[in-house]
Order: sequence, then structure tokens, then C-alpha cells
Amino acid sequence: MPPALDTLMLVFSSDGELPVSVPERGLFLGAVAHPALRDWPSVTGWQPDKALADAWERAGYVRIDDLGNERWPVVLVLPGKSREETLAWFTLARDHVASGGTIVVAMPNTAGARRFEKLLAQATGDVVSLQKHKCRAFRATNNGGFNESVFDEWRVGMAPQAIPETSMVAQAGTFSANRIDPGSIFLADHLPRTLHGSVADLGAGWGYLSDAVLKLCPKIESLDLVEVDARAVACARANLGGHDRSVTYHWHDVTTGLPTSYDAIVMNPPFHTGQATNIDLGRRFMQVAMESLNRDGELFLVANRQLPYESVLESSGLEWRIAAEDKTYKLLFAKQH
Repeated sequence: MPPALDTLMLVFSSDGELPVSVPERGLFLGAVAHPALRDWPSVTGWQPDKALADAWERAGYVRIDDLGNERWPVVLVLPGKSREETLAWFTLARDHVASGGTIVVAMPNTAGARRFEKLLAQATGDVVSLQKHKCRAFRATNNGGFNESVFDEWRVGMAPQAIPETSMVAQAGTFSANRIDPGSIFLADHLPRTLHGSVADLGAGWGYLSDAVLKLCPKIESLDLVEVDARAVACARANLGGHDRSVTYHWHDVTTGLPTSYDAIVMNPPFHTGQATNIDLGRRFMQVAMESLNRDGELFLVANRQLPYESVLESSGLEWRIAAEDKTYKLLFAKQH
């Protein structure tokens, strides 16, 4: 459980340093389940990460994807790791907190919590905070004194932004939101043009690699774009809308497995959970991919050179090779028999 979440819940403790009464209704942006929420009459979660969204629902809480125009007496915020995303979520909180309501944020100190507290204070006026578990929680009340010009400036970052030197867009908080990932470029540059039949892009982000595959490989009949971040899926829909072949978009957690199999799978798998390195996440992507190949199906993977993925291929029984490498990346190509 994230330490910032424990710190966030302290705000609603009657013996806490800055207690806020548990509301009849609350909205949780970046929702993650916590035992203390069981005492709340009603809390609604918004969570773009499919794995966390599923965990929230399994815990028995209500989740929504479309925030609409509804306002809540308390809005909780557990932001992501980028500056632009955090400020966008502050603005979401502002847009959905009721008059007289309270915005409550918690962040790790290592994520710049003190800096973001000061930024929120610029927009809201008075902010009160506490520190615990190497994190900081801070709250602001919608008492009519918000500086709307600051929120208007941050609101720009809520919309998908153009990727330089492309016709594509990405949203703050998604992977490689301000540029094409160099690893994906390296993989696209080395993909064989013979890919055919049914293809999947696992962890597809906002769609660069899927777009490249469709442009390079005319024999592809269908492509499944699979991505855990709902915001990235929405951007991918916008970015790939011009293709004449079948593209299906899946908001799905790859680590839970895939419901079908493919003639080819391409991927630039993640190896972080939040801000922490998680090599097992990339390994799980590989295992799922290998289990989802048709007979003679092929896997095309790019990874940072230092990641120890070769052992997964060694134990798989697939025929594999290092197809190319440079000072940063390696390409691992494998084939099912």
C-alpha cells in the first residue's frame, strides 16, 4: 500500500493534525483502496490505470470513468509522477469540488510534495499540511478565494498535447507523453516488413508502435492495441483513426493474460511500477506474449540492455536471437514452433 495513501487517510482521523470530517460523499482521483475508506458512507473512485481500477472494484467500491459535471464535498487526490499530470489532477479536483468543499492531496516527499503544496497554495490561497511516512498531505477549502487564472493555466495540460514532429497527441501522465520513445523507434526501424495476419501491440501507449507496424507491414489483417492506461488508449484512438485495417483498442492489464492468440506480437514492455523499477513486470509481459503466440508466431521485443530478459526466452523453448543492439537498447526476436 502506498505510504502516501496512509498519510492521506490520516487527514480524516479525529486525532490527526488537520482533521477533516468524513463526508457523506467523496470523490477519489487516482483511487486506491484503503481499509479506512470502509467507514465512509460513500466514496467514488476515478482511476485510469486498469490494474488499479480493477483492484478498486474488487474491494467493493464504486468507480466511474466519466466525471461529468458532478461536484463532491471532498475530493481526494493521489497524483501520478509527472508535474503536468499532477497539476492537471489538481485542476480536475478544483472542477469537481463543491462550494465550501475540500481538496485533499497526498504525495511522497521524493515526488516533490513540498513544491506541489506551494503550487496548490498559489491557486487556492490557504493550504494546511501534515507530514508522515516520508510523505506530505495538504488540504485546501473552496471558500470562494481560488485564483482561477492559475487553474486555467494548468487546465491546458489536461487536454492531449501534440507530440513534436508528428501528427500524434499524448496526454500528461501517459508513458513518453512529450516525445516518441527511442526504444520504440529502434524496434520499428528493425521490424521485418513480413508481419502478417493478426498482430498485437502489448503496452501500446498512445500508439506510436502500432501506427508504425501498420504503415510498414501491408500483410497485417488486424491489430489489437492493448494498454493499461485509459488516457493512452483514448489518445491511440485519435492517433490511429486514419488506418483502413481493423484496429481494436483494449483497456486491459496485460499481466492478467490475453483472451486470444496472435501471429505476431510487438512490444516495448514497461519495467516500472510507479517510480520503482519492477523487472518482474517486463518478465510477465514476455510470459503472456509467449503464451499468446499461434504456431509459428513471432515475438518482437525492445528492452534496455541491462534488463535480464534473455533467461525468460531461454526457458521458454522458443527459438530466439538478439536481432540488434546499440548503447542503450537491445532487440529480442523469438519464434514459436
